[in-house]
Amino acid sequence: MAQPLHIGEHTVQPPVVLAPMAGITNAPFRTLCREFSGGRGLFVSEMITTRALVERNEKTMQLVHFDASEKPRSIQLYGVDPVTVGKAVRMIADEDLADHIDLNFGCPVPKVTRKGGGSALPYKRPLLRAILHEAVTNAGGLPVTMKMRKGIDDGHLTYLDAGRIAVGEGITAIALHGRTAAQHYGGTADWDAIARLKEAVPEIPVLGNGDIWSADDAVRMMRETGCDGVVVGRGCLGRPWLFADLVAALAGDGDGTRAYARPTLAEVAEVMVRHARLLGEWLGDEARGVIDFRKHVAWYTKGFSVGSEMRKRLAVAGSLEELRALLDELDLTQEWPEGADGPRGRTHSRNKVVLPDGWLDDPYECAAGIGADAELDTSGG
Repeated sequence: MAQPLHIGEHTVQPPVVLAPMAGITNAPFRTLCREFSGGRGLFVSEMITTRALVERNEKTMQLVHFDASEKPRSIQLYGVDPVTVGKAVRMIADEDLADHIDLNFGCPVPKVTRKGGGSALPYKRPLLRAILHEAVTNAGGLPVTMKMRKGIDDGHLTYLDAGRIAVGEGITAIALHGRTAAQHYGGTADWDAIARLKEAVPEIPVLGNGDIWSADDAVRMMRETGCDGVVVGRGCLGRPWLFADLVAALAGDGDGTRAYARPTLAEVAEVMVRHARLLGEWLGDEARGVIDFRKHVAWYTKGFSVGSEMRKRLAVAGSLEELRALLDELDLTQEWPEGADGPRGRTHSRNKVVLPDGWLDDPYECAAGIGADAELDTSGG
């Protein structure tokens, strides 16, 4: 049985965290994952931009709304300006918007890194320290954690320095995605880096992220790296029941045997319809919910005999009735297929990370021009 993960006053058992994913880990998807886990684990919101939160952007305020059953409530913040980050954290604490704050230093997408944010930011050590200091100082006792990558590329690794800075500033736990920003989501995650970070910062929990496609992968990562927990992202796309598997593998329930979820296509179809329905209820419009659900179709149906034409039809469904009718045309008796597990979502690398001009000139020089105007003005990625 894996040891519990302690995030401030919150105990997470098993030590499993749903990674924030733009456009994915909204309240409906978190609900599904939490249901399959039996309420165990930590389920983090989509990325919330600090500027948008402070300005009370309408979309952002919807994204920070949690269902009453979500305990603890976990928000991930993105920001590049220490003052704005501090204001956002203070707002969360003062208005009781969440129970835990995670800071994003791992996003590799160009619109984030070109502003000096996400996985680009830890290269500027003083800026990273200033942001962490403002976050912890303004948190009012709420636990603050951070998620990061190894660095910008193999020539500009930052994770060990960033880990030591985090400990010094009072960060409660660190999650490391074992890839650089240049790798994006391609190649293989470097689990050895997770082990090195754990050795470097024994004072706080270290969580591993990257290439966890099954519960057995999670067990293997914890055994090989010594990390204190796992963060699961793309592995649960179209597979919210993965959290049931993770509980079976890590919580030590029952007689030690692992009965992993292997749903039939009929069972998968029920989850698909429920997911789309939850999205419609959350958005206040059934059609919008079904449209938002379209991105999930290929992930849910991977490995099953569905056919490219039917996948296209499912991906343009405009109502719950149409989605249900199309699913009923399939052979729903299909058992869980070989090849249904494994990589999903983005798998490509980038040869070059888009950065602000002169960003790599000096890691100890605070970046000129980084301020509130460099913040993204919308949340959710």
